[in-house]
Amino acid sequence: MNIGHKYDHFRNQVQPALKSKLEEFELLGYGTVLEDTLWKFLTKKKWKKPKEEMKLFEIVQDILSVDAGEYMSFVTVEAFKESEFYFVNGDDLKELLK
Repeated sequence: MNIGHKYDHFRNQVQPALKSKLEEFELLGYGTVLEDTLWKFLTKKKWKKPKEEMKLFEIVQDILSVDAGEYMSFVTVEAFKESEFYFVNGDDLKELLK
């Protein structure tokens, strides 16, 4: 049962910050970044361990401080997790993960 992330109730309020970050990524050449994917990055990576008393300005600050490289690394790892790789033996996987 997935009840969502503790900070999901902030999402509508921080819409302008999310839009600004998406526009920044577009200017940097990452035009295919979706808001849902950015939010997934924030909830699964940046806010993996949510604070008890998170303020709105802290949420906005976290959004605006997302680094493009950090985001792209997350998206790449998630793509590998979701794809169906087939390895003949565990050695191939170990070689890939070196």
